[in-house]
Amino acid sequence: MSPSRSGRGRAPSGPRPGTYPVRFGTAELLRDADRPNAWMLSVDGVAQSYVDLDDPTNLEFDYVRRLGDLVDFLPPGPLEALHVGGAGCSLPRYVAATRPGSRQLVFDADEPLIDLVREQLDLRSVPKLRVRIEDGRAGVRSRHDATADLIVIDAFERATLAGGLATVEFVTDVARVLRPGATMLANISDGPGLPFARRFVATLAEVFPHVVLLAEPSVLRGRRFGNLVLAASRLDLPTAELTRRAASSPYPARVVHGAELRQLRGKAAPVFDAESLPSPTPPDDVLGLF
Repeated sequence: MSPSRSGRGRAPSGPRPGTYPVRFGTAELLRDADRPNAWMLSVDGVAQSYVDLDDPTNLEFDYVRRLGDLVDFLPPGPLEALHVGGAGCSLPRYVAATRPGSRQLVFDADEPLIDLVREQLDLRSVPKLRVRIEDGRAGVRSRHDATADLIVIDAFERATLAGGLATVEFVTDVARVLRPGATMLANISDGPGLPFARRFVATLAEVFPHVVLLAEPSVLRGRRFGNLVLAASRLDLPTAELTRRAASSPYPARVVHGAELRQLRGKAAPVFDAESLPSPTPPDDVLGLF
């Protein structure tokens, strides 16, 4: 029998490696050869999530580890968190494990993919986590003012940020939903020259007075296509602590903020809804890394 399945119907005995049709392509589940209860989820060959069912604090992807570091430095206690983009829900699992009592809502437009994750990767076991099948922008628009401590934007289509999530109008709506002093996090990707990242920094700075960027030095220098993580807030961000944590990471990253970030932005202009700015398309030889 082919390993391909519809993704419907509850898995009787844990995850099953194989391919599964989803809304935006074909998903594949692969077991980690070194960790028998950890799984890689990809869509059309693009890695979406790494989920360790035994240890949700094991964040294998370097950019997810950076997002986790940023979560660690938020004020202590449970969080009210929104996530735009779910896939395997690695970061929501991390928040649930490290911030017990947190209430989280994920918006994801790919219902078959979420069904697959519910059934094969035990999503139902994550405490106080809800997933709504909805476009992320519409989902944020539906939320009340000042109700979230954290909003995470990590919604990709073939290794590029989903459309409409990098504009001033959307970021303004995110700021509306955040409580005073709360934080927005975003994962983006870019290549040589960082044209998209520069404009996204400008977009965030149009709404938030404090913005921080984290990325591997080779990505910042434009030597390769890769992920960049950004944080934005109305209050100061813990740049000193982040710098120490990022420097000691297995995949060290640089933390860019203040005058250095303004220099990186240069004359880049914010992005508005009226403008069509597609995310950069990665070269084929790096697609499997995202």
